[in-house]
Parts: sequence; C-alpha cells; structure tokens
Amino acid sequence: MNISKSGQIIIKGISGSPGICIGKAYIVDREGVNITKRYPVSDAMVPKEIDRFKQAVSKAKNDHAKVIESLDKDLGENLNILETHMVLFKDKMLYGKTIETISNEKINAEWALRKVSRKVKSMFQQIDDIYLQARVIDIVQVSDKIMAYLVGAQDIKISDINKRVIIVAHDLSPADASQIQLERIKGFITDRGGKDSHTSIIAKSLRIPSVLGLGFATASVKNDDILIVDGSSGTLIVNPDEDTLFDYEARMAKFEEYRAGLERDSHLPAITKDGIFLNLMANIELVEEVVAVKDYGAIGIGLFRTEFLYLDLKRFPTEDELLCKYKEIVEFMSPQSVTIRTLDINGDKVNPYLTTIEEINPALGLRAVRFCLANEEIFITQLKAIFRVAAFGNIKLLIPMISCVEEIIQVKQIMNKAILELEHEDKIFNGDIPLGVMIEVPSAVMIAEHLADHVDFFSIGTNDMIQYSMAIDRSNSLVAHLYKALNPAILKMIKMTYDAAKKKGIDLVMCGEMAGDPMNIPVLVGMGLTDFSMNSASIPVVKRMIRDLDTKKARKSVEKIMSLNCVQEISDFILEEYKDILPFGEKGE
Repeated sequence: MNISKSGQIIIKGISGSPGICIGKAYIVDREGVNITKRYPVSDAMVPKEIDRFKQAVSKAKNDHAKVIESLDKDLGENLNILETHMVLFKDKMLYGKTIETISNEKINAEWALRKVSRKVKSMFQQIDDIYLQARVIDIVQVSDKIMAYLVGAQDIKISDINKRVIIVAHDLSPADASQIQLERIKGFITDRGGKDSHTSIIAKSLRIPSVLGLGFATASVKNDDILIVDGSSGTLIVNPDEDTLFDYEARMAKFEEYRAGLERDSHLPAITKDGIFLNLMANIELVEEVVAVKDYGAIGIGLFRTEFLYLDLKRFPTEDELLCKYKEIVEFMSPQSVTIRTLDINGDKVNPYLTTIEEINPALGLRAVRFCLANEEIFITQLKAIFRVAAFGNIKLLIPMISCVEEIIQVKQIMNKAILELEHEDKIFNGDIPLGVMIEVPSAVMIAEHLADHVDFFSIGTNDMIQYSMAIDRSNSLVAHLYKALNPAILKMIKMTYDAAKKKGIDLVMCGEMAGDPMNIPVLVGMGLTDFSMNSASIPVVKRMIRDLDTKKARKSVEKIMSLNCVQEISDFILEEYKDILPFGEKGE
C-alpha cells in the first residue's frame, strides 16, 4: 500500500478483468459476522442444530435457484458456474461433513460449518492444480450463503443497486457477479479471488474492470470514496489527486478506443508484417466455450481439457456420454481441428467418487498419464470415445505429463486395445489420428528427440513446465514472484523442444498461458514457433501484436534475448525493443 502526501492510496492486487473505470465506492460486505462456538451442545439439541443447518441450506439453495432462473439462458459458461454451485449446496464435503461434525462434536451449526469450510479450503489450497485452487472460492461462497441464513445476516442484493458505482466487497460469488447490471455497475474490487476464479471469469465475460486479491485493502475504502480501478495492471487507487484523476481519464478513453479497434479487427488473420501466417487456436474446458472460440477468430481448438466433464458429473462418465459431449464440439468446429487432451485427474484433484491413497506430494504423484496407465479401464473408455468422435471430424489426441519413452509406449499399447474393442463391437470409429504429447516436465525436454520418434506432434505446456523446472509451488505466495515465463531457463527449454521437433519433422504447438501474453510473442515467434493455443479472450490482442510484428526483427531479438541472464533484463529489452507495438497498458511480466 502506498499513501501519497495528497492522501491518495495506491494498492496492488490481481487483474481480474482488463479495463479502467472511475467512480464512487459502494460497499457490500458479508464479513464481520460474529460466530460463537457453543460447546458442548446437549444431545437433545443436536437434532435441532442439524435441522437449523438443513433449513439454512434449503433457503440459500432456493435463493440461488431464483438467481439462475432470472438470468439470460444464453449466458453459457456463467450459468454453468452457477449450476455447479447448486451441486455444492449438497456436496458431501460441505453438507455431509457439517452434519457429521455437529453430531460427533456436539457443536452448534454455525461453528461446525465454519470448521468444515476452513478444513476444505485448506485442503484445496494445498492442491497443486491452478483450476482446483481457484475452486476453493466456490466452496467458501456457498458456505457464506448458508452462514448468512444461520446467523440472520442480510444477503447482498447486487441487482437492487440503482446508481452508477464501483462495488467494493471482501468477496463476490459468481451469483453476485452475475446480477451485475452493466448500466449501473462500472467495475468491482475484492479482497479475495484470483485471475482463475469463477468470479474473474464472469467479470471478463461482462467486460467490466476488476481487481481481485487485494487482501484487506478494502478496509481502507469507505462508501462514496472516489476509486480508480485499473483492471489491466491490477491497481486500485483510492481518492486520487487531480493529476492522477486527469491521467487515468485519458488512459480510460484511450483503452476504450483500443478495445473497439481490437473487436473490429478480430476476424482478421494472424499474419506478420512480413507475411508469415501464424495459427492461433483456443484452449477450452467446457462445451459452452466453443461459441467464444468462433467469435474471437480462433482457427481451431488446440487444447480441450476433458477432466472437467468428469468433475462436473461427480462420477466417471460412460463412453456414450463422452462421445456426446465431444461430438457437440467437433461438429460445431468442423472442419477445423480439435485437440482432445486425455484425462488429467487423480488424487490431487479431489476426485469425490474415487478412493485413492493419500499422497504427501500429489504434484509429483499419480497424476495425468500416470493415473490413466494405472486405471486402464477408465483410460480405454475415454480413448474409445475419442476414436469414435474422430469419425465425425478433425481430431488430434494429446497425452499430458509424459516424462519418459516407456510411458508413451504403454499409451500406444492401450490405444491398440481400445481399437480392438471397437472393432469387436463393430462401432464406427477412426483410430488413425495424430498423436501428441505435452512437454511440461524437464525430463521430457531432455529426451524430446526420442519422444518425437513415437508421436506426431508436441504441445508445450508452459504452466507446469515453469512450475516443475523452477521448483515453484504456484499457490505459495512466498515464492510466486519467481514464477516467470521469461526466465532464461524456460526460454532455453522451449528452444530445445522446438529444435527437437524441427529435427524430427513433427509439429509443435504451445498451449500454456505463456502463449496468450503479447509480451512473449516476439520471443516465441523469433524462436520459430508458429502454432499457439490460448484462452479465447486473449486471441484478439495477440493477433494485433502479430500483425505489427516483423519476424526477421524478432529472430534477431531472440539472439540478444538468449544471451541475457535474468528475467528483468529480458523484460526491459522487450519493452524497449517493441514499445511501439506492445498492447495498451502492457506492463511486462
């Protein structure tokens, strides 16, 4: 927190969604509820406490259902998020454990709910998976709704706000965010949340500026304070002085002009100034996202994360269920390609319907392809569905977290078993589809040439590559500052992977988050990469960067960049070398 002589306060948080807004603060806060532990509760009171809890759940669930019913059915992923919350109201981890805690420990419902929700939160935060770390917010938000009824607190009614303001809250649930009316709410800030939270996803879809993860910064804000929310840089300014206000008003006008231009040009191809065509594809998690893929001008799906079909169902889906979901995507995208990544799930993803052995370090345990090889029947079911949908469209098969040649040999053996089963069952399928592996652990980089002998393409997963190479727990705020895509070690690993793919004559695509940051594009293009897959919303700004880029200059820049030995030097070089074409508000890493 930085407080100037004029009294303005500048606080750094996490960018929830880009853009700038200026307006008055409107505080909505569920915090501050005083919960007292009543221990012990008499045996006669236990059933009453359990009944109080059940009634609170029922009321909160009914309110949530009304929110869903009031929303536009075309909201796609936003509705999917809210419907996921409906399931959580009766989730075994939250609902069942709270009742069990009231009964076993003879404590009041409020204290039991708080105890269970904190335990679940702690468990999720230790999981080394960025998606599931973000899902802890869902648990907390559902718990808050139930708690409000237990303690008689008044719920937030975002939809009742009738003036143009910026929302200030300790947290906003997806249900809260979905009630935002764009003609009234300019933006919002929260103490909780992160860039991968569902609230952030909805903020981006609403296209309003937001800054999340401010800690306890919102305690510094009062109703009607003047706020500047810079969602692009993750900055909050409270009661700005005149010079700052004037500066940000100009920035805001410039950003709106810039964004309008991006949208006008989003249909244009990604061709560099010197005529090199680059392939920009999209990463998706849900079937509903395919509309955005088309809208943002992607030429295909470079990564379909299939595990979320399993997590949403709360059980292992059947072959036909998987086929149905895959077919929706493939037919919508046809004739463009869809790369389906096989199941990346295991004990570290809190699979509620699978009994697993607790692992001390699940990030290094039975995850991704290791889980699939250890659970052959589950793996074969998915492979059969993929081969069947390949008869209807352009499909590529991608295997995650390969660390040695033996694993890909085993995968191919199981693929052959799946094909034999399909032949025996006389089903229509296509078993002759491109096979790729994700390069995301250091060992895969070191043996990339050997792996290339067994596959048709590589897909670089920079998210895990950075984590495993730099020994960084992404959920640990003490070391998060080291998580940098432009680290020289990471750049050298990418170059090694590219060189191996080129030598062996196989395709290479980058599907990690690094590909969606315009700051990195000159480096990646300069190395020779031409195929990228990213979050759909990143495509227009990356396309703009590419159209202003000269590949000859980029190749020369990479020669210099690869000689530098720290992230700051590399970032400074890129900022200076490409200052005329970097996107609006680009601050580097």
